[in-house]
Amino acid sequence: MSAPHVAVRPDPRGCTAGVLLALVIALAAWWLGRLMPLVGGPVIGIVLGIVTRNLAAPGPRFTPGITFAGNRVLQWSVILLGFGLSLTQVVATGLESLAVTLVTLMVAFLGAWVLGRWLGVHDKLKVLIGIGTAICGASAIAAVTPIIRPEEHDTALAVSTIFLFNVVAVLVFPPLGHLLQLSDPGFGLWAGTAINDTSSVVAAGYSYSHAAGDYATIVKLTRATLIIPISLALALVVAARDRNQGAADFRLGRIFPWFILGFLAASALRTAGLVPTAMLALLQATAGFFIIVALAAIGLSADLRKMMASGARPVLLGLGVWVAVSLGSLMTQWLLGQV
Repeated sequence: MSAPHVAVRPDPRGCTAGVLLALVIALAAWWLGRLMPLVGGPVIGIVLGIVTRNLAAPGPRFTPGITFAGNRVLQWSVILLGFGLSLTQVVATGLESLAVTLVTLMVAFLGAWVLGRWLGVHDKLKVLIGIGTAICGASAIAAVTPIIRPEEHDTALAVSTIFLFNVVAVLVFPPLGHLLQLSDPGFGLWAGTAINDTSSVVAAGYSYSHAAGDYATIVKLTRATLIIPISLALALVVAARDRNQGAADFRLGRIFPWFILGFLAASALRTAGLVPTAMLALLQATAGFFIIVALAAIGLSADLRKMMASGARPVLLGLGVWVAVSLGSLMTQWLLGQV
């Protein structure tokens, strides 16, 4: 995972090999998920992808398709999930989750600054890991990279660190949620505010229950929109420090998560009754399978050896901030009676 996967838009014409590989793994994961429903196809998909990547790494010709599947197919799945939710439900859930989301953002930024300083992690890497944990993982890291202009190694290291805890979250959050006896909305709120990347939020949420998955998806998309004001604020800070270049590479259109508009449009169509009822089950099933394909592709991007060779301090920083955000989310939910 040498660069943030959202920073590159591969040509679909050169993606066949990688997409087919992700599709084969996803089909196996879907079948195994039906045999082991408590684990589920999404979790199995990401695990099979990681195992494949680190036992028999695919060649360069697979890379464009893997990137495409891990990014575009995931976005399509989120859009399709919108057909299963009414727009009124989306708005209500976004407002319900806003307080917990804002608290976790503050915890992430403060934790990254304090722990990063104690560990001796330099400022740009602290920013990348803090923003990746606070908002939406690799997508947020990719969004702020042209603003703060870190070294390429720092970007790759931050993405890899965030990705590591995405995988851990998918595996440990559902059993922890059952252990804590969280309600479906309670788990969805926890997953949506404490797990970094959209794919991992969706996987953990739907592994817990369908209702939790719906709730977690909306919470996560609400959280993802905050990348816009945060990126704008960061660009102003950088511009103030650097009069000559400042935010010259900063473009709002590049960082805006456009697939959120697709999700809202799908939800609006569902709310208006413009989607035949007979099609809803098919759209939801397609969304579920696309999620497995995307997670298989993301697993295929994880180079565990590179991550282990990069040193312990960034990983410890990522771990500390992630644990702080997870606990902060749960404590805030408990105080607000939203567990």
